[in-house]
Amino acid sequence: MSTTAVPALDKTFQILDLITAASQPLTAAQIAKQLALPRSSTHNILQSLLSKHVIYKDADSRFHLGSYLLYWAGKYEQQQGIIQLFKDLITQYPVLLQHTVTLSKLDVGEVVFLACHEAPAPLGFTFRAGVRVPAVFSATGKAMLSTLSMDNIESIYESGFPEPLTANGVDNFDRLQDELNMVHRSRISLDDGQLRDGMYCLGTYIRNASGNAIAGMAVSFLQAEYECRREEVSAALIQLAEQIEQHLGFIST
Repeated sequence: MSTTAVPALDKTFQILDLITAASQPLTAAQIAKQLALPRSSTHNILQSLLSKHVIYKDADSRFHLGSYLLYWAGKYEQQQGIIQLFKDLITQYPVLLQHTVTLSKLDVGEVVFLACHEAPAPLGFTFRAGVRVPAVFSATGKAMLSTLSMDNIESIYESGFPEPLTANGVDNFDRLQDELNMVHRSRISLDDGQLRDGMYCLGTYIRNASGNAIAGMAVSFLQAEYECRREEVSAALIQLAEQIEQHLGFIST
């Protein structure tokens, strides 16, 4: 029985799970027989997986897991590694622990939250792992976008600039460029009520050993406390980002 709206995807995972669990590599006929799948669709799926190097076929036409899985595993390990660094190192920054601090990554034109340190006082906005928001309105999104060229950013949003979520949201590329220029000067980005009215966020990016921004962090405030805390919080946020970068192998030049 199909468990998703895409039966071919179910079959693909069944095949991969069988190849992974089998004590010996299997031929296409054996895979089709064990899974009770039509030989034609089994063959088509195997060919697609072969073309992407997700599996490979040996001289006896038996199938093994392929090298492309290492790319997925590496990305997953990298993501989990940065989450653990965030959780371990933030404890060294008492000024940050007083606030809600989020870790996120850029996924095309959106920000995906990976982890969150919750402030004692609620903000009225849910920062759960997996929640997505438009990158152009979030502090972490703008921090990471600032490391890209405007041509690249415009290509991400080629279908149109996102509709603002509040009256404070940027609504065109020129206004976004002005905000990104500020990030270039200070390494700090600002969401001044663009995700939620009354909530302000300061953000920065985190680079890996290759110098690419692979994540962002942001500290969230109620609007009333933003002005008096922004300088010390910005300094601590940058220090934490740089400390995480050092653990990831980034060397500043």
